[in-house]
Amino acid sequence: MNYASGLLLVDKPGDTTSHDVVDFIRKKFEQKKVGHAGTLDPFATGLLLILLGGFTKRSKEFSDCDKEYEAVLELGASTDTGDREGKIISEKKIPDIREGELQKVFLEFSGKIKQVPPMFSAKKIKGKKLYDLARRGIVVKREPKEVFIHSLKILDFSLPRVSFYAKCSKGTYIRQLAHDIGERIGCGGYLSALRRTFIGPFSVREALPLDKLENAQHFYENILQPQ
Repeated sequence: MNYASGLLLVDKPGDTTSHDVVDFIRKKFEQKKVGHAGTLDPFATGLLLILLGGFTKRSKEFSDCDKEYEAVLELGASTDTGDREGKIISEKKIPDIREGELQKVFLEFSGKIKQVPPMFSAKKIKGKKLYDLARRGIVVKREPKEVFIHSLKILDFSLPRVSFYAKCSKGTYIRQLAHDIGERIGCGGYLSALRRTFIGPFSVREALPLDKLENAQHFYENILQPQ
């Protein structure tokens, strides 16, 4: 059996979990050790670093890298998950806000900030994943966590939608960022689209769409061996 060792860049499609991608590669190419460096929400698309063989031991190294995203913030409503997958729990009129004013709000969320992890997340408290508790209707206290937003820019301003770019440290929840910005404006907000474009130096432009992993030759040819 030819077990691979290295890094595979995959462009994850929407409506697929990060675990689904790992499971697909493990079974299709009969690999023993397969993991990933940084979960993407099921509805999100973009770069997923697949770790193969000995590279599974380097998960923390790659997970600790800064991440870059392009996202869409939907203003005027909040959902229980902070994204389009959840149920709308409140709706409010969007105030008369201009792009320049919103950019000033974005600046408030730049640099070192504190985030409360969302209930619908894989973070564990006392050994239990928050999303497992949330699905049972249980809400627990979460301590704010310090993260760093290197850059936060508006890409398109077309209310109620605002497309934006974010470069952030590990552990940043873009869903929570969208929620917090909506709360700061006073009308609520949730994430309606999310695409990860970079993990450290690795770009989604170099990634393979999952449906292009058709055969073993294609799989092995695209495995990277970064130092």
